[in-house]
Amino acid sequence: MKKTLLLVVALLVTALYLFPLYWMYITAFKSAAEMFRYPPTLWPLAPESHFVATFVDRQMSTFLWNSFAIACGTTILTIVLGTGAAYALAQSQNRVTSIAIFAVLVLQALPSSLMVTPLFTAFKTLGLLTSPRTAVVLAQISKTLPFFIVLCRSSFVQVPRDLRDAAMVDGASPAGAFFRVVLPLAVNGVLVSGILVFLQSFGEYVYARSLILDDAYQTATVGLSTFVGATNTDWIGIMTYSAIYVTPVLGIFMLLQRRIVGGLTAGAIK
Repeated sequence: MKKTLLLVVALLVTALYLFPLYWMYITAFKSAAEMFRYPPTLWPLAPESHFVATFVDRQMSTFLWNSFAIACGTTILTIVLGTGAAYALAQSQNRVTSIAIFAVLVLQALPSSLMVTPLFTAFKTLGLLTSPRTAVVLAQISKTLPFFIVLCRSSFVQVPRDLRDAAMVDGASPAGAFFRVVLPLAVNGVLVSGILVFLQSFGEYVYARSLILDDAYQTATVGLSTFVGATNTDWIGIMTYSAIYVTPVLGIFMLLQRRIVGGLTAGAIK
């Protein structure tokens, strides 16, 4: 009885959580008149497809490519820079390490809106605004790198130190022991953390809106704001655009959900 009740509660919570997503998709197939109909319909009475027109007219291919390029650049640099830092913090267990981890968590807590002004000033001084996508990647790393280090550190902590020590006794250098022994055992956590960084960077808005001045380099999240005008708002366009934007992200998450959950919980069991 208790398990059945918990299952019902879980299904209700899931349905409540997924309802906005369902509403977005069905609204994308409604007409403007039906969208504002009262009471609202839970299914389109006369389905209309706005996907092709929205994708072409709003130049979504350009926006999506910019988001993809920024997400890939951010993910690659975050993995390269963050993996070594996470490993170093996992190997050292002392007061200095605790302070470093606390500093990393503080950096993660800083909102993007607080950091965008000093970053804009610094990038303008350095001339990085002439390469807007590079500027956004560097700015986004300031958020994703602490996030990646905290997640990835637990994967390295669970790797027994005896394996690294045994490799070094056999003649491997510290770098060789890391790349040949430790990293292959922690690669699942690194990949999962990288996937989460990619998904977070793909939806970046604040830095793209503030650092990119040319619409040709804007991201898909910024492109969504073009539907909101001074006198009217294209709600059908917003829902259609959002459906196109969200679908690949949902597809990636559904394909990799087991790996993501496994990577996030791996560090909890030793």
